[in-house]
Amino acid sequence: MIFDRSKGRQGHQAAGGISRRAFLARVGVAAAGSLLLPSAEVFANTLGKQRKIALFNTNTKEEWGFVCAPQQNYDTGLLADFSHFLRDHRTDEARIMDPALLDLLYAVTVLTGGRGEYNIISGYRTPETNQMLRKASHGVAEHSQHIQGKAIDLRSEEVGIRTIQQVALALQQGGVGYYPSSDFVHLDTGEIRSW
Repeated sequence: MIFDRSKGRQGHQAAGGISRRAFLARVGVAAAGSLLLPSAEVFANTLGKQRKIALFNTNTKEEWGFVCAPQQNYDTGLLADFSHFLRDHRTDEARIMDPALLDLLYAVTVLTGGRGEYNIISGYRTPETNQMLRKASHGVAEHSQHIQGKAIDLRSEEVGIRTIQQVALALQQGGVGYYPSSDFVHLDTGEIRSW
C-alpha cells in the first residue's frame, strides 16, 4: 500500500489551508449542492471507497497511478513520485507538488463517476519555461500556479472537459480554467477563481 498508516496523525493541509478531512467534507457539500449524487447516504458510501487514479503524461509518455483512500495519509514516497511525474518535461526539473492536487483528482473522479483516468498536459513549470510559454501565448499567467507546483492541466477520455470543469467549479477549491479549443481543463489549489 502506498500510504503511511503510522501514528494516526492528521491529514495534510489541502487547498486554502484546510485539512484533508475538511476538504473531503466539502466535496460532500459540493455534491449535495450541485445535486450530483442522489442522496447523502449514497455520497457517503461513494466517498469512503478507495479509488485508483491512473495518470498518463502526454509529454513524457509515462504512466503513473496511486490508490487514494480518504481515511489515510499520503506517504513521502508517493508525493516524491507524484512530483517527479509532473516535472517540467522541457528541463527535467521537478518541484514538490501540492498534495491537495491528489485530493482534487480524487474528488473530481468521485463526482464525475469516472474511472479516474487522466491525461496530463502540464504540471510543474520552471519560471524559464513559463516565460517562454508566455511569449508564445496570451493564455499563460505571469505568476502561474504551475510555477508553484499547485496546478495541473488535464483531460480525460472517459469524462468530457466540460463535466470536469463544472465539478471543479462546484468544489470551489482553487482555480479552474476551461480551454475547449485545446481540449483541457486547468485545475489548481490557489485562490478560487475561474476563466
